[in-house]
Amino acid sequence: MKALIVDDEKHVRDGIKILADWEQNGIREIYEAGNGEEAIQLIQTIRPEIIFSDMKMPKMDGTQLLEWIKENHPNSKTIVVTGYDDYHYMRKAIHFGSSDYLLKPIEPEILNQTLEKAVNEWNKEEVDRQRKETSSLLINEMTPVYRDRKLTQLVNSDSIQKDLYEEFGWLKQSRDYIAALVRVNGKTIEVFQGDRDLAYFTILNVINEILKETGCGIGFRYLSHKGQILLIFWDRLELVEEILVRIYKTLKYTLDISCPIAAGTAVTNSTKLNDSYQQARKILLNRNILTESEKRVYMSDKQAVPTIKSLIVYSSDIELAIQTGEIRAFAELMDRIEQDITEMEYLSVRQVINLENEYMVISKKWFEHYNISFKAPEDIEARIDLFFDSNGTFRLKEYKKRKKREIAVFLKKVKKSTLQKNNNIIKDIEKYLQENFDRDVKLQEISDHFYISREYISRKFKQEFNENISDYIVRIRMEKAKSLLKNSQLKIYEIANMIGYQDDKYFRKVFKKVEGITPNEYRAEYVKQ
Repeated sequence: MKALIVDDEKHVRDGIKILADWEQNGIREIYEAGNGEEAIQLIQTIRPEIIFSDMKMPKMDGTQLLEWIKENHPNSKTIVVTGYDDYHYMRKAIHFGSSDYLLKPIEPEILNQTLEKAVNEWNKEEVDRQRKETSSLLINEMTPVYRDRKLTQLVNSDSIQKDLYEEFGWLKQSRDYIAALVRVNGKTIEVFQGDRDLAYFTILNVINEILKETGCGIGFRYLSHKGQILLIFWDRLELVEEILVRIYKTLKYTLDISCPIAAGTAVTNSTKLNDSYQQARKILLNRNILTESEKRVYMSDKQAVPTIKSLIVYSSDIELAIQTGEIRAFAELMDRIEQDITEMEYLSVRQVINLENEYMVISKKWFEHYNISFKAPEDIEARIDLFFDSNGTFRLKEYKKRKKREIAVFLKKVKKSTLQKNNNIIKDIEKYLQENFDRDVKLQEISDHFYISREYISRKFKQEFNENISDYIVRIRMEKAKSLLKNSQLKIYEIANMIGYQDDKYFRKVFKKVEGITPNEYRAEYVKQ
């Protein structure tokens, strides 16, 4: 350990050298400087752990020197030795982190007590610095996949395993922690040509380079949830917001990506990190995505968040719009819904997710109603991600356009399905008539059986077969009669009864009208052939 004595009076420097118990405090090298400028040159060269300094010196006084030390050599411990019992000097000394303020002439006992205290403080802080450095080295030596798995395990566990204590030195002491969440959406992945692994690798490099400078946290890919990077802070928590803003801006300006970030509140134990993470996730879900912002870093969920609005209340309006079969019927309805959900010009991710989920439920119901195949998307958040621009603002107009296109496609399928369904019904009616040709089937009976109006049946049947139902039945009967007439054992009146005519004379009349010859003539001609 090295010490530096800075004073413009040589006898003061000699007095400190003689009175201080250097060996007992582990100080082996002692250096001297006559003013602040000389001291700075020595500090940059020898990097002393303990520095004694006067306050009033030529060229550069003690106040300026203490300020320089705090900025450029903060790990050292400074002790002011001065002949001025001045509050102004004392306040400056305290402000710049001096361990103590001693007045000349110096009493040996007080000098050595102060020196011992400063050395003990330095040793204690050095242990902490070494621990952080060791922990940082361990973390940096880990492969990304292993690090991500271990740290994800840490966040999700309510107890810490022994191997985690060994690998992460910052877990050994009881302290406060903060979890911060970085959202990596689909737009961000597109910047890396869809290479998800490359995106995470690049973003984490930026994050951990910044965190490495401060030595107070680490970032990793949170494997429990797609699209998330998690940061754990274990030191200098008062700087968390400043660090997160720097991370966001660096990602934005260097990679042109917008990754919103939220921090949870501090927790008193690493086993409670999941609580801090859950709060950070809640904050991100509740953020207003309609606003423009240079930094999308969110530190609190205390802002007034509008109540989540439900799409279900519009079910009857949606049904009416579907019944019209026209996309124009949805335009006014969608404007009303937009006005409702963007009350106070606020729209949260949670609100959009809720809309998407309810939209899927309603869509599934109507797709099934019209027997149209339906496949719900697996990842709702990924579906929403598509509508964020490069600045992280939600493009509501584009979102509405997409919905209109989806609804238009649905209505087109409904028309096709309805037409096909109607054609199938007419085919079913034809089959019904063929099965019941031997009795008098009334139009009302068909209407009741198929739950379709008489007018619709008449119109569609005529369109499909180019004849009305009564003529169709007669044609079916005559075809059956011709088949039966080929059997010479059957009497004409028996055939008439078999195809639904109780009066064989009437049957003969109808047969001749349709076929141009009588039933007997048809039979005779068949026998002749």
